[in-house]
Amino acid sequence: MTFFHHGRAALIPATVAALGIGGCTPVAAPVEKSPPNVTVEHPEVRELTDFDEYNGWTAASASVDIRARVRGHIDKVEFTDGQIVQEGDMLFVLDPRPFQNELDRATEQVKIYEAQLEVAANEERREKELLKNNARTQRDVELAEAKRKSFEAHTSAAREEINRRKLELSYSRIAAPIAGKVGKAELMKGDLVNAGGSDPVLTTIVAIDPIHVYFSVDEPSLLRYRQRRLKSKEERMQPVEEAKIPFQFGLDTDEGYPHSGFLDFTQNKIDSSTGTIEVRGETPNADAQFIPGGRARVRVPVSDPYQALLVPDTAILSDLNKKYLLCLNDKNKVIRKDVKLGRLLDDGMRVILPDEEGKMTVTADDWVIVNGLQRARINDPVTPVDEEGNPVKTTGG
Repeated sequence: MTFFHHGRAALIPATVAALGIGGCTPVAAPVEKSPPNVTVEHPEVRELTDFDEYNGWTAASASVDIRARVRGHIDKVEFTDGQIVQEGDMLFVLDPRPFQNELDRATEQVKIYEAQLEVAANEERREKELLKNNARTQRDVELAEAKRKSFEAHTSAAREEINRRKLELSYSRIAAPIAGKVGKAELMKGDLVNAGGSDPVLTTIVAIDPIHVYFSVDEPSLLRYRQRRLKSKEERMQPVEEAKIPFQFGLDTDEGYPHSGFLDFTQNKIDSSTGTIEVRGETPNADAQFIPGGRARVRVPVSDPYQALLVPDTAILSDLNKKYLLCLNDKNKVIRKDVKLGRLLDDGMRVILPDEEGKMTVTADDWVIVNGLQRARINDPVTPVDEEGNPVKTTGG
């Protein structure tokens, strides 16, 4: 019995001590996690115009091969290779002496014929006077008249020869028929040139202002461009150059399409091998920045300007064949909004179109999650911040 009480007495303090130690340790409260941060922004409203895009090339509005019209030796080359020339500027001068000699000879020949004509005319008058006195026969008068007419014809032909020789002398000075950029001189001083289309080209001039831009489009597109700008049926039948259809283009070194002009020509038939028709536009080129033969990116407007709603393309999510955005409701909770997508712009923004009923599922007042999409869960709250991480005051609580 004593052992039992002793053991019991020893056990009670140990139990009390164990309970006392356990009661002094505080119980930790569960930690409530704060909503994750997500970057939000309003959709952007921007004025846009829809375009069709093509690949094209630049071409000179005019190009002329310079050839000699007369045979002669080149005496002077009056330009430098690649020079910009105006219409009428001198390019080549042939040795004028042979042409001047021929002109002088023709002039002297006219003087001879004029003197002979004067003698023949006087002789005819005398024969007619003698005929009145029966001192000459009618045959004598007719012979005198024929002689006078012969010298008149010779004189007239000699005068035409003077005009021809003057023309050849003028052809010895070869001027630019158009304004533009001249190419390399193919023949130099002292070279002999001949007249005729088979003879070597002296040089070439290409017009640089305006410049033409060519590209190919399908016929329905061309008709659509006309009809978009023209109202009545009669106006739709106007030629392209009268319709004033605008276009924009950029070179390989340009960003975007900084240059513009108007369409002024369409080919008269469709290329059966490609199903397209060649179209030409024209644009000013006073500073000669466009070189004929260069590549160009072309776009033609296919709509009037309109107000479009844009969101970053990276903010768009996919669910099977549906596209949607994650937005915030008035409690800063994540909600899903299905959207219909339009074209993707060069700056990475995507156009949002009305749905099948013509309604916009997203408005410019909505807050769209653009970063932190992986942390957002539908119906769960989030903490909206801007791109720099600063809190955004929304209508949410």
